[in-house]
Amino acid sequence: MNEHGQLADFLQARRGLLHPEDVGLQTYGERRRVPGLRREELAMLAGISAPYYTRLEQGQSRNASREVLDALATALRLDDSERAHLHELARAPKPGKAAPRPRPEYISPATSALLAALEGTPAIVMGRRTDVLAWNTQGHALFAGHLDQASPAEPGRRPNMAKLVFLDAHTRDLYTDWPAKARAVVGNLRLTAGRYPQDPLLAGLVGELTMRSPEFATMWADHKILTCDVADYEMHHPSVGTLTVTQQTLQSPQGSGPVVVIATATPGSPSATALKLLAHGATPGEEVSSRTDADAGTHTT
Repeated sequence: MNEHGQLADFLQARRGLLHPEDVGLQTYGERRRVPGLRREELAMLAGISAPYYTRLEQGQSRNASREVLDALATALRLDDSERAHLHELARAPKPGKAAPRPRPEYISPATSALLAALEGTPAIVMGRRTDVLAWNTQGHALFAGHLDQASPAEPGRRPNMAKLVFLDAHTRDLYTDWPAKARAVVGNLRLTAGRYPQDPLLAGLVGELTMRSPEFATMWADHKILTCDVADYEMHHPSVGTLTVTQQTLQSPQGSGPVVVIATATPGSPSATALKLLAHGATPGEEVSSRTDADAGTHTT
């Protein structure tokens, strides 16, 4: 991934999502060849010259100032997460510095202790490419009970949650509003791609999902950013039925390293009772995904 290429793609995609009437511009009924704002219109709204913006969108201009980026973010009506992502994409690479080889991801002893302390509450630990590095018994039962519980212990067999959401029938059927879950996965992958533009394993994951899932390809192409640190999902679990859980993502303040995803339910609710059944080893239902679906979630690092 080339970060200046990502910057150009991001600007072009987000410009295409805005229409003149959205920003108070008059078109007087003229026919427009492409949807969205024209380059010169966005440049005018941001208070920069059209030739400079064109070079920026084409990846020919580096080191845009914070003021210019903020002006573009305001003109594009970006939220805080999207604004931060724009700044990530605009960071100039250091000349002549080769991209470091990706290191295998493992959980630290402290994270292992946290996972143990959460026993009784579904929890999983994911790497930056959404590989499952570890899960507790309830996390495995809730999110991927059709897979081998021991698979995260071996890097070559680790399930990948992005692949599961898009390519695995069991995981897809878990979510009543699957598109909302899918958009959250894509939005978070976009943020990660901005932070790690030269990660070949991440680029490979995105490439594979783009080739194998038309829905992923469509969502990836719109460059929408979605930070889902906390989100509610209704799930249809084959063992305990329908329940609503709050999925929370815990990460370091620096935004680096593995994240811990936990699922909770309102105390005293039927959903909380369903989670307790998982904690006590509810017998799985008869719905089992095929081996092909299970293999779709395996990611080799």
